[in-house]
Amino acid sequence: MEMEIEPVVVEQSATLLEMIGAGSDMLLPVFALISWTLVMFLWMYATRIPAMQKAGIDPQKAKHPGTYADAIPSSVRQVADNYNHLHESPTIFYALAFYLVLSGGADSVAVYLAWGYVALRVIHSLLQATVNLVLLRFMLFSVSVILMIVMAVREGLRLFL
Repeated sequence: MEMEIEPVVVEQSATLLEMIGAGSDMLLPVFALISWTLVMFLWMYATRIPAMQKAGIDPQKAKHPGTYADAIPSSVRQVADNYNHLHESPTIFYALAFYLVLSGGADSVAVYLAWGYVALRVIHSLLQATVNLVLLRFMLFSVSVILMIVMAVREGLRLFL
């Protein structure tokens, strides 16, 4: 027995596809930041595993974060710290970007703001994983969050005014 799809469901699906198509440019910075996070993942393990081996750290004894922090070089910890940071405020960015796509608010300004956010996060990563200048990192982080705030405020104004 074949199941019929009700026309309402088909119409709703078509509308969703149209919204995604119109906002698909917003998905490119999302994909870029996901890809960058995976680059940092590879960098983290390319430095962490050899450092742990060199320090003679038993992986089982490292089951709690920070238990071996003093035994590996700061340069290795910096990369791991940044990888962890890419799972903090970027989660808000991902949610906001998908919301903008689905709500129809992913206009060209929002896309430029999203690319600005991604660029700042990549620069932040490179800075933290190399020279790790904390004040400069904080400035980059702050500006990136301001870009997200602008994206959210613009959407709020579009929806409620």
